[in-house]
Amino acid sequence: MRLTLHTDYALRVLMYAGVKTDALSTIPEIVERFDISKGHVVKVVHRLGQLGYIDTKRGKRGGIRLGRRPEQINVGAVVRDMERELGVLGCLQGSGGYCRIEGCCVLRRALRDATNAFLATLDRYTLADLMRPRRTLTVLLEINATGPARRGRPLRSAAAH
Repeated sequence: MRLTLHTDYALRVLMYAGVKTDALSTIPEIVERFDISKGHVVKVVHRLGQLGYIDTKRGKRGGIRLGRRPEQINVGAVVRDMERELGVLGCLQGSGGYCRIEGCCVLRRALRDATNAFLATLDRYTLADLMRPRRTLTVLLEINATGPARRGRPLRSAAAH
């Protein structure tokens, strides 16, 4: 299974805001720290706000912060909320009629079971778990730094971990 950039960025935004605690985070600083697309981050932040994962404050001194405690943000739920489609094959994505053998297909059942197992594993994690190396995340994301983020080495995708 492969998650979209939308979900990857959502998890990064949540981790960043969580590590920053109650201080407001801004889209430009998140974009800079992760070296990712501003357009995507804007959409992700908007969606996370709609879902109540983050609170947003508009204006010159605006920004975002977590809308819930990290222990209350379930990673599996975030993935389900951010992904439009979790079916890895067309036959898992909608109603019947995709394939002639779908009624007896063992592969379809195996892939559905694998997807459910994948999500069940993510359900065992919260944002607090993802933030556990807080001190290291703070250093790598230069959260307390006053200058711009280092551009030397790109950060790895959350999906790559």
